[in-house]
Amino acid sequence: MILSIMLALSLVGAIEQVESGGDVNAIGDNGKALGCLQIWEVCFNDVKHYPEMKGYVYKDVVKRDVAYLVFKLYMKRYATEKRLGRKVTDEDRAKIWNGGPNGYKKKATEKYWTKVKEQMNGNKSTKNN
Repeated sequence: MILSIMLALSLVGAIEQVESGGDVNAIGDNGKALGCLQIWEVCFNDVKHYPEMKGYVYKDVVKRDVAYLVFKLYMKRYATEKRLGRKVTDEDRAKIWNGGPNGYKKKATEKYWTKVKEQMNGNKSTKNN
């Protein structure tokens, strides 16, 4: 379990670097994406029904702990073995984060995954802006 937590933190940390370079105040996509993980309101709305989200509003995603919680719950909802029909990989998770619930199937998420993978492998210069 500790290893899976470390791997998840490695993935979400890499995603954070690609999305915002670690800037919790980042605003992207013409104002539609907020915080270090560049969360859109539609993504927040997908997970706001979870009990862990009680009391949070969309603008709270500029707080790193809330952004990471949204990521965790989004993965809980969409990056599941049952849904994908096989074991879920970090590649699947990254592509789902970038391309929505079916992002793991989209060719358009390939470049994003390459950037995330580079971050996970120690290349700190990649940023998706």
